[in-house]
Amino acid sequence: MCPRRIFGLAIVALVTFGGRVAAYTNQWAVHIEGGPDVAQQVAREHGFQYLDKIVDDWYHMVHTSVVKRSAEPHFGVQGRLIEDRRVRRAEQQRVKSRTKRDLIIKRGPSNLRTVLNDEMWPQMWYLNRGKGLDMNVQEAWAEGITGRGVVVTILDDGLEKNHPDLYKNYDPQASYDVNNHDEDPMPRYDVLDSNRHGTRCAGEVAATANNSLCAVGVAFGAGVGGVRMLDGDVTDAVEARSLSLNPQHIDIYSASWGPDDDGKTVDGPGELATRAFIEGITKGRNGRGSIFVWASGNGGRDHDNCNCDGYTNSIWTLSISSATENGQVPWYSEACSSTLATTYSSGSSGEKQVVTTDLHHLCTTSHTGTSASAPLAAGICALALEANRDLTWRDMQHIVVRTAKPANLKAMDWMTNGVGRNVSHSFGYGLMDAAAMVRLARRWRTVPEQHKCEVSAPHMGRPIPPKSQLTLELNVKECSGVNFLEHVQAKVSLMASRRGDLQIQLTSPQGTKSTLLAKRPHDVSKAGFNQWPFMSVHTWGESPRGIWKLEIHNEGRYQDTSLDEFKLVFYGTETLLEFDDELDKDKPLPPVNQQDVSQDNTAIGARQNVMVDTEGGPWTGSQQVERVSHPEVQRPTTENQTSGCSGIDTGNGRCLECKLNWYYHDGTCVYKCPRGTYGVSDESKAVCSSCHYTCLTCSGPSNTECTSCHEDAEFSSSLDESVCILRDLSWTMQSTLWFYGMTILFSINVLLFVVIIVYVGVKWYLRNRNSYRYSKVSSSSNGDAHKDSLQSVYISDSE
Repeated sequence: MCPRRIFGLAIVALVTFGGRVAAYTNQWAVHIEGGPDVAQQVAREHGFQYLDKIVDDWYHMVHTSVVKRSAEPHFGVQGRLIEDRRVRRAEQQRVKSRTKRDLIIKRGPSNLRTVLNDEMWPQMWYLNRGKGLDMNVQEAWAEGITGRGVVVTILDDGLEKNHPDLYKNYDPQASYDVNNHDEDPMPRYDVLDSNRHGTRCAGEVAATANNSLCAVGVAFGAGVGGVRMLDGDVTDAVEARSLSLNPQHIDIYSASWGPDDDGKTVDGPGELATRAFIEGITKGRNGRGSIFVWASGNGGRDHDNCNCDGYTNSIWTLSISSATENGQVPWYSEACSSTLATTYSSGSSGEKQVVTTDLHHLCTTSHTGTSASAPLAAGICALALEANRDLTWRDMQHIVVRTAKPANLKAMDWMTNGVGRNVSHSFGYGLMDAAAMVRLARRWRTVPEQHKCEVSAPHMGRPIPPKSQLTLELNVKECSGVNFLEHVQAKVSLMASRRGDLQIQLTSPQGTKSTLLAKRPHDVSKAGFNQWPFMSVHTWGESPRGIWKLEIHNEGRYQDTSLDEFKLVFYGTETLLEFDDELDKDKPLPPVNQQDVSQDNTAIGARQNVMVDTEGGPWTGSQQVERVSHPEVQRPTTENQTSGCSGIDTGNGRCLECKLNWYYHDGTCVYKCPRGTYGVSDESKAVCSSCHYTCLTCSGPSNTECTSCHEDAEFSSSLDESVCILRDLSWTMQSTLWFYGMTILFSINVLLFVVIIVYVGVKWYLRNRNSYRYSKVSSSSNGDAHKDSLQSVYISDSE
């Protein structure tokens, strides 16, 4: 078999993220040079139906003789394709799980019976409350800005293009049905109206104003289209085709979907979709770049983190979160450092939701989730684009950062970054302000060229023991072309026995702390992360030079985590914008500006046992320090760590001896031993010794001397013995898998040994039986009779 075929078969045999086997479709993405004519010829010769060009020289084809869904790839068709000299590569498409980011709320029968009209305008609280409690859209309208000339497309499950509130603004050049491969984006109707999502999102952007029908779109003068791509198998090719539709005509792509928001999925765009993003930001809009607006996700209840979503976590997308009517963090909201800004959406049961168009020419007051937030943001961006058609995709992000307002948004993690901007993991830089964006866009000058700089940490393979943390410090001395930051990526590769136990934080030289990953209790995957680009926008405008600190907390119990690779990727500019000081206006302070407590880090200890890595010498632009941290030491508040020392090593500052009633622990003297240790003393010294691993706190070294237990265990005390017993005892637990595995292996070995003994015994018996019978015949016969008897014996044995 030729190497190309082997490579191709390996490609199609891949599995999806998290180890789940993908469903293979009857569609292929094929890389063919020579143009569409050559691609169509290849399709005909190999039994394919040619569908369309995807991006670059990739083409979409379907094979009618291959089943639509299969657990196994079709090696025959794949092999014949990649042996064709005209085919550079071929990939059988696999189904991706993509979720619409509205909220499915169970309700009784709807009372909606008639077409609603503009009388619903008073119910559009997020546009008309005033007093700083809306997104300041009316002021933009008052300046004559309605989105005229701007085109927005909704990547979703279809668009009811003949809706009375949409048809005047409907743009067929911004529409396509990728699922059925035709020009009509009309949704598929069913009893549940399950394909209403795209029509609802479109109404938020461009529902017609003053037509006595339904509601009003934020950019009611803009053109709107729909790409039907979620009502069928979503593959890499389907996503790429949608993201690259007519990029010289479409200005803004709005997406309110993504990987499953279940708190355990880590997934992002495939190779073709990534190519489509890059093509869009480099060539779209005549080189100014397509603008991709993305809903940040609805996995809050499952403790999901939008940095595990490769679409919202991308530097190419404008990631938008939600705020409730009362300025609270919604229950479904995902907090992460890649969220840029916020618009209003639904909240708890007592709070209002979003008004927009609905299927069957109707209107709804119950659009929900970050699905509702992203189209509002797309509409506001359309207003800014009308004010300045020369804005690039990066200009738009800069304008959002500079104009978003944190006032009236309530979160516990508001902080001020190194250049004085308020930012939150829940709300980004705050609520989008349409009028402020329009005014700034009018006088905006194109942002300087983007540069990229990478700094890698050497000597990887760092273990992170259970219930501890690893701290790495990178001293960035040189970062060519990047003096003022935009996006920062921490690319991390690590192995973990339980991925959801990890927390990752990045602190900039100016002290801005970004939580790149919070604990995800539902994520039990052992896959870890493979060069996953955790992204932060919290250091926007800061300098990359100085010491960056990466902290990885392992909250697991039994097995170590290993950090295999870590590097920082900085995106930014060499110079500031012209008249930069004039651009930033004073913003109201956020209602709560406290230390970040929203990421559930209260259990992370503060005390550190420092080990400085001096091996390997210096490397370009970076220095590294490794620290392993343990739970916080409890001691009198009036004493510090060295106040109990009676003798100190002046060379390194470590304690040599402790005062009376103080305990020696890891080079310091403590008044009370920290959690996980107990005090033991004799006539000469007192030290803190480790508890048994099953104990959280203890009175001695044995597992029968526990005084408290870890979260997943319960305390049992009887007959003067105190033991921690795991609540959920299962043969699949990590602590018992080794025992069961060795037991099974031992049993197999014993069985094999018995089989071998029996086999040898039988062979020995047969051999000796033959000899006995031969000798018996020989002693009783001679001549021809002897030969006949001997022959009969052998014949009998062989039978």
